[in-house]
Amino acid sequence: MSHQDFEIQQCQQCKFRLTNPRPDSSSIGNYYKSDQYVSHNDNSSGLINTAYRVVRKYTLRSKLQLINEVNKKPGHVLDIGCGTGAFLESCREGGWTILGMEPDSDARKMAVEKLKATIQPSLNDLVGMAVADIITLWHVLEHIPNLSETLDRLNQLLTPNGTLLIAVPNSESYDASYFKQYWAAYDVPRHLHHFTPTTITSLFKKHGFDLVDTKPMLFDAFYIAMLSTRYQTGKTDYLKSVRVGLSSNIEAKRTGNYSSLIYLFKKA
Repeated sequence: MSHQDFEIQQCQQCKFRLTNPRPDSSSIGNYYKSDQYVSHNDNSSGLINTAYRVVRKYTLRSKLQLINEVNKKPGHVLDIGCGTGAFLESCREGGWTILGMEPDSDARKMAVEKLKATIQPSLNDLVGMAVADIITLWHVLEHIPNLSETLDRLNQLLTPNGTLLIAVPNSESYDASYFKQYWAAYDVPRHLHHFTPTTITSLFKKHGFDLVDTKPMLFDAFYIAMLSTRYQTGKTDYLKSVRVGLSSNIEAKRTGNYSSLIYLFKKA
């Protein structure tokens, strides 16, 4: 949490939500330099971060199972915003040919050391490279400033029958409405955009993608609730986190508005 004030603005026509003001390219990196930003740090301490890594072991298996179901047999997988390389490591163990992109130099260094593979610093470095059967962005799209350019690049990098998997928080979820400005998945200013099922489907349609399926990320409701209670009071309320997380997932069974969703897109 940055302890600074930001607004979430919504377009009156398309309902797209974004952070304002947003940091420029020279200052945004400072908001990631924290031992609490666990996706860029394999050694962060504390109960919440420890729980994150325990759950991550399970979710990594689930993600690998998902791409195996989508593609039927291992092929080329490109992970955008690969962090320290945990997902790519699982993919390679599962027989996939891996390629990663990570803009943060510290996280990229850890990924290179772990994978002994080349991790590119930007999408520009992927132009002209072999296309991928699966492209994944696990809680990454909300961080990317130049959405239009990025989606066009992803369309170019994906094979004709390939699948694009996008995991993002859902700002129309029960836990988002419950915690309001304290909802941890707003994560301003690191999160520049705040998606809903309607707005993300419309956005990708404009860039040549059709939505073919969605999958819930059930654990996110609990993890986000833990962070949100800490943002509210300065102390994590674990019982409240479990209660809100359960309520969010139960409500989402009726509405489809899970705390976080995985969207599967194909080229139109």
